[in-house]
Amino acid sequence: MSPSRADRDAMTMVGLNLIQQALTIYDRDLRLAVCNRRFQEMFDLPQALVTPGADFAATIRYLAERGDYGEMSDLNGFVATRVDIARAFEPHYMERTRANGRTISVEGSPLPQGGWVTVYTDITRTRRQEALLRARSEELSGQLLNYSEELSATNRQLEATITALEEAKRQITEAEARTRLTAEMMPAHIAHVGPDRCYTYSNRRLTSVMPGSRGDLIGVHAAEVLGARTWAVIGPELDKAYAGQASVFEFTHEPSSRRIRVALTPDHSSGGVYILSMDITEESQTRAALQQTRRRELAAQLTSGLAHDFSNLLTIILGMQSRLGRMGLTAEAQELVNATLAAARRGGGLLNRIADMTGPREHEPVPTDLDAFLKDLETLARSALPSGMSLHIENPGLAGRYLLDPGMLQDSLLNLVLNARDACGSAGVITLTALPLQDTWLEFAVTDTGPGFTPEALEHALDPFFTTKGGEGSGLGLSMVYNMTKLAGGRILLANTEHGARVALRLPLRPAGAARPPGLVLLVEDSPDLRSTLRDMLRSAGHSVIEAASVDEAATLMVDLPEISAVLSDIVLEGDRTGLDLATLPRAAQCPLVLMTSLPPDDPLHRTAARLAPVLRKPFTATQLDAALNTGGTP
Repeated sequence: MSPSRADRDAMTMVGLNLIQQALTIYDRDLRLAVCNRRFQEMFDLPQALVTPGADFAATIRYLAERGDYGEMSDLNGFVATRVDIARAFEPHYMERTRANGRTISVEGSPLPQGGWVTVYTDITRTRRQEALLRARSEELSGQLLNYSEELSATNRQLEATITALEEAKRQITEAEARTRLTAEMMPAHIAHVGPDRCYTYSNRRLTSVMPGSRGDLIGVHAAEVLGARTWAVIGPELDKAYAGQASVFEFTHEPSSRRIRVALTPDHSSGGVYILSMDITEESQTRAALQQTRRRELAAQLTSGLAHDFSNLLTIILGMQSRLGRMGLTAEAQELVNATLAAARRGGGLLNRIADMTGPREHEPVPTDLDAFLKDLETLARSALPSGMSLHIENPGLAGRYLLDPGMLQDSLLNLVLNARDACGSAGVITLTALPLQDTWLEFAVTDTGPGFTPEALEHALDPFFTTKGGEGSGLGLSMVYNMTKLAGGRILLANTEHGARVALRLPLRPAGAARPPGLVLLVEDSPDLRSTLRDMLRSAGHSVIEAASVDEAATLMVDLPEISAVLSDIVLEGDRTGLDLATLPRAAQCPLVLMTSLPPDDPLHRTAARLAPVLRKPFTATQLDAALNTGGTP
């Protein structure tokens, strides 16, 4: 058993009392913290002055009044001077002869937290030996004796100085180690480059912030460490920092597709520059999603009033043209009426697409099996392609589940495939490739063998209402793809290849982990018909199902059957209690609760439910149900 603190303190004092020198430790308030017995014996002090908490000034005053420092005319001034010297906390060494004729050396060293430790050594015998040597060594010159005495005193003072320096070195070493440890723990690259653009210091974070950069960088030029493409961005900013201008900027690290924030601070003392680099990819993705949401809200505000008025005008036009069509017009006039009706209906369809683009659609990522998603997409896309056109879907190295909004992503990729179909005409090859980019992005690239983008299209293809299809296109397809990609925190890139056009969607790469294994699901629904449909969905996914029609029945089953692995409940049920009450009941660990409803999102019950558990809007698919059960909250 290890000794107690009291035992350790007692053993420490025994050790201090065994040494032949007097020792004291005073704190930053000049109060005695520790002294050994030799201190009291050497200065013949009363017990009050060797008790922890004793005042340093009181001890000096006691010794001065007793004549230990010789005669003095101003006692108060002497005590105040000694206290001021002590408060400076500086290393010191001195020798003095006391009133009793004994000579002592005083060696003091400051402590890091304030205060100091002092060692008092009785050197009377050494002094007597020096005096005896002077008296008996007539052959030695007075100069040699003086030199010997001075050398002896200097050596003693030098030893005290060396001790103080060693303590300062130890403190500096500890401070440097703490600083370096802090720099290594920072989730950022911290470095310093000298006037020659070569690294003089760096923590070990560069390769994690900018993968592909050089690891051994001390003494190496920054351009060689970072690579040509990254240096092309950072080099000009670094030149500004060398000119004395601090800066903070962001850029995309092309080798890893990560978003990096860099802060450059001039080092005026050495002529170098301090560098701080951070990976802000997730922050950038979230910021882009929020910005797109704000843009959608603003666009909805701007267009809602105009769309309402325009819709009224179209309704009037359709009504009037219908009346004209019933008036027995000539064939030529009837043709004009039909053309007007078609144009008005097309305008109505355009209004609906504008509403889809600016309406309150939310990005709702769920665990999605990428292989299954791409197979479903292939089935949908092939049905829309002519017989002379082929579709290839490639998915190397991306097996598993990822957090995606399958509805949004399917709409986006189908839109791109149909655009590629229109570009190729009656024959061609369309390729959809899904690839991970480092550990940052999940890229879906659609390429075709068509004529590619014109320079104008590359610049404006993402603008609303821009189209190359003449009167056949609305110009909203790619805008909607851009909008949905931005809502997900992603990016969209347009380019031409040697054989046609390429559109790439980059979405945040977020693995979702393995799917929850099938288990026993408690289904709480008061409609027998709907209960039957949901039971079939759950069983087709491999789950066993037990059913209840009310919260009371469900509560009893949850107590009796601890093996229940998930709870699926409607919000509105039989009786006075709702599905929300299930959230307050104890459930087994890792047992998610998923609520379902046909209530609108602005209903108070719906809003409350959304704060407690995932909410499925009726009607929903088996895929949506499976995703909700795999992401449901646990108690």
